[in-house]
Amino acid sequence: MSGEKVLLVDDERGIREMLKLALELSDFQCIEAAEIHSAYRMITEEQPDIVLLDWMLPGGSGIELLRRLKKDEATRALPVIMLTAKTHEDNVIQGLEVGADDYITKPFAPKELIARMRAILRRTGSDEAASEVRVGELVLEVDNRRVSFSGKALDMGPTEFKLLHFFMQNPERAYSRSQLLDRVWGTNVYVEERTVDVHIRRLRKALQAGNPAYGELVQTVRGTGYRFSSRDLAVL
Repeated sequence: MSGEKVLLVDDERGIREMLKLALELSDFQCIEAAEIHSAYRMITEEQPDIVLLDWMLPGGSGIELLRRLKKDEATRALPVIMLTAKTHEDNVIQGLEVGADDYITKPFAPKELIARMRAILRRTGSDEAASEVRVGELVLEVDNRRVSFSGKALDMGPTEFKLLHFFMQNPERAYSRSQLLDRVWGTNVYVEERTVDVHIRRLRKALQAGNPAYGELVQTVRGTGYRFSSRDLAVL
């Protein structure tokens, strides 16, 4: 497991610097916020895989942000580990009842935190690790890199396969071109955003070879980017 994006929310710069170094040495991508308003914006824009959230923050507490995340359907499943100097049992219970996946008190060893993160990501990523993803008659087989429609293999390049895999795991949500580049191509790959449009066209063409209507699964969202949706597909 590597390359997951972690949002670290803590107002103490020294803690952020120490944890960022430890996370990056463990192959995580690390983004940072020092208060809840910028943290919430980064969650919606950057879509981290897990959040490390300090309890005491400027502009509001971490528990307030946690409540907001768990009330919103789009962020409800986002794993959150609370970081805090509070050790009272009532505080631990409050954080877990609101929806925190784990709770670690300061000071702590970065290795322990990373071990807990990986355990949570393994658990919450069980769907992501599924060997097969289906939408109607469309089947994507992860292990052998095969896409088929009604049992017939579709001709699809490796980038289109990765795009389709990402879309099928994250349906009904609009992604910008830059978000798709980060999540499908990776943050260390430098390509122009219009490259996404080229591969979207190829993906639609490959899907249409199975059924012309299935090209409509990948929708253009004006002013944003693209969305994968089967909601209005009549043949399903």
